[in-house]
Amino acid sequence: MKVAIRLIAFLVLNFLALGVGGLLMGNGPSSDWYLQLNKAPWTPPGWVFGVAWTTVMLCFAAYMALGWSELSDKKRWITLYTIQWVLNVSWNPLFFRYHQVGAALVVIILLTILIAWFLFGYCSRFRMKSVFILPYFLWLMVATSLNAYIRFMN
Repeated sequence: MKVAIRLIAFLVLNFLALGVGGLLMGNGPSSDWYLQLNKAPWTPPGWVFGVAWTTVMLCFAAYMALGWSELSDKKRWITLYTIQWVLNVSWNPLFFRYHQVGAALVVIILLTILIAWFLFGYCSRFRMKSVFILPYFLWLMVATSLNAYIRFMN
């Protein structure tokens, strides 16, 4: 039962991050600014972003809920999670609202490094549970490449 409660809590927090980030980004991908950018040839269609982030947050909630019982230092775990949350939310307004593509790139690189820390730093302890954070890491690799392309090609 405790895992179910933790899963619900992390689902709420993860989707809250997506919601807050969405509210802070303004017109986002439909803005004239974004539509006129020179985007990477591998940029997926818009609907892929919603599917990807939904999948990522579902899996990440499972990773956090299942990993919780394996930890002795829960304060560090929550601190890392909180930093992840702030970085995730802050990318949207930096990129879409304020057009600070370079600053957004720094944020998404830091987020990718942090998720890599979750993945590789806890892999030996979590074993197969680590598969739940893999979609987040892989998606961030794609998202970082898209941000970098826009930063350097515009």
